[in-house]
Amino acid sequence: MDIQSIKNRFGIIGNSPALSYALQVAAQVANTDLTVLIYGESGVGKEVFSQIIHALSSRKHNPFIAVNCGAIPEGTIDSELFGHEKGSFTGAVDSRKGYFETVNGGTIFLDEIGEMPLGTQARLLRVLEAGEYIRVGSSKVQKTDVRVIAATNKDLLEYTHKGRFRQDLYYRLNTVPIRVPALKDRPEDIILLFRKFAADFAERYKTSSVQLDDEAKELLIRYPWPGNVRELKNIAEQISVLSEDKLIAARQLRQFLPEHNTNRMPVLAGSNGSVSHAEFANEREILYKLFFDMKKDVTELKKMFVDILQNPQRANAMAAYTKESLLGDYQPVEREKSASSPPALVQPSQPVLINNNDIYDHEEVEESLNIMDKEKELIVKALKKHRGKRKDASSDLGISERTLYRKLKEYDINE
Repeated sequence: MDIQSIKNRFGIIGNSPALSYALQVAAQVANTDLTVLIYGESGVGKEVFSQIIHALSSRKHNPFIAVNCGAIPEGTIDSELFGHEKGSFTGAVDSRKGYFETVNGGTIFLDEIGEMPLGTQARLLRVLEAGEYIRVGSSKVQKTDVRVIAATNKDLLEYTHKGRFRQDLYYRLNTVPIRVPALKDRPEDIILLFRKFAADFAERYKTSSVQLDDEAKELLIRYPWPGNVRELKNIAEQISVLSEDKLIAARQLRQFLPEHNTNRMPVLAGSNGSVSHAEFANEREILYKLFFDMKKDVTELKKMFVDILQNPQRANAMAAYTKESLLGDYQPVEREKSASSPPALVQPSQPVLINNNDIYDHEEVEESLNIMDKEKELIVKALKKHRGKRKDASSDLGISERTLYRKLKEYDINE
């Protein structure tokens, strides 16, 4: 059966390539007994794909049942799927067959498989690998021949990393994956679906079918549709029932679209003034990269400062370089060069003094200190330390004796 025939038979509307590919995979795998895992957001129609696979398979004349794993309480899901014996738990007044027993020879569709408890996952793995199960409260192993089709709107691989889903079960279910595209990823189908739903509701309520003007169609296409086809169908029904006009304008359509979604839609003007989701994504990625780079720079600065605090020798060297850059007259320093001498530093346009003692006492360096006062203070301390010997004081300060002599006169320092 070709894809168009499948669409006509099951009432599927749309010409999206992604939708057609998903239907093609479903048709190819239908006549096998392979386990199928259907991915897709809530409301995209995953259950329809399970019905297509069953209807095109050799099991089509046998039972088919859909089970929502998220809607069954954790304490009773084992009983629902595998059955129980009389007295196996409180309220078990009689024995009961589970779905894997009643649907033997047919197909069971496990929707929202990601919500299944871990204990039940172990039981399901046994069914998939050996076709065996045990009723709750029994020790007798029973056989079953049931094809399992599962569906989820979660990232099961991420769930396995978090310990919320068994990894062995994931790979056993994921034999043939089918991804059903979200409605926002098939914009060419939105108007077609709306027309179909509007015509169906007009026939049901014995009224004329509503139509959309061009602006309303553009608004419908731009809407993100978090509820997918299910939400579009609900909107079409509301408009068909509540709207007095049969030609709907954009202003009227906005009344039916949830405000919390329409107000938060990204509005980026493209060349024609329309909203561009691709441009919004690009802008967001640029901002994320900018913030990440800024955070990286701050982290590097923190590491450098911590390294200075933890290495006194490096702190002393940096202090000596800074003193020379502050006290020097920007002339080559007259001192003997050695292999261990560090390279000359570039003179900053606005030098900031770093006090060697302050490095260990504070995490932040004050930038409001008076440079001339600090220079004078350092020179006085150096002269006192070396008892007025200029040569030793200049060497300790990291400047030439000639520069020290000039500074003594400049600051009127009496030796």
